[in-house]
Amino acid sequence: MAFENPARDEIKKLLEQNPVVAVVGLSDNPERTSHSVSAAMKERGYRIIPVNPAAPAILGETSYASLLDVPEPIGIVNVFRRSEFTPDIAREAVQSGAKVLWLQLGVYSEEAADIAQAGGLTVIMDRCIKVEDSILRPAIGG
Repeated sequence: MAFENPARDEIKKLLEQNPVVAVVGLSDNPERTSHSVSAAMKERGYRIIPVNPAAPAILGETSYASLLDVPEPIGIVNVFRRSEFTPDIAREAVQSGAKVLWLQLGVYSEEAADIAQAGGLTVIMDRCIKVEDSILRPAIGG
């Protein structure tokens, strides 16, 4: 059976209940999509944890080499890596105790979804977390 993303009301709940977002593939280059999306999410109140072994810090936050190095609980693992890298990331997400594996727009892997779901994670694929958050959780006081 083909993968299907959760319903929008469930995605809204996941965003509300998981304010800590580890971003795999977060670039320290402000011109990259991963950087602008993560900066916007941080401005909206999410705790962003960069996962990038090539940068010591991004967006004022300590960066970690892998999900398994992150010393605090992770709600959402947001992935800005090519689809072929996602099964290994899904394995790390399961090991880290994360609640959600979120593959960004253009990133899709049935194998990663199967791994994450078998490990108890909710999976969202081929959707932009910033777009979903702005649609489902309109700015407060804005």
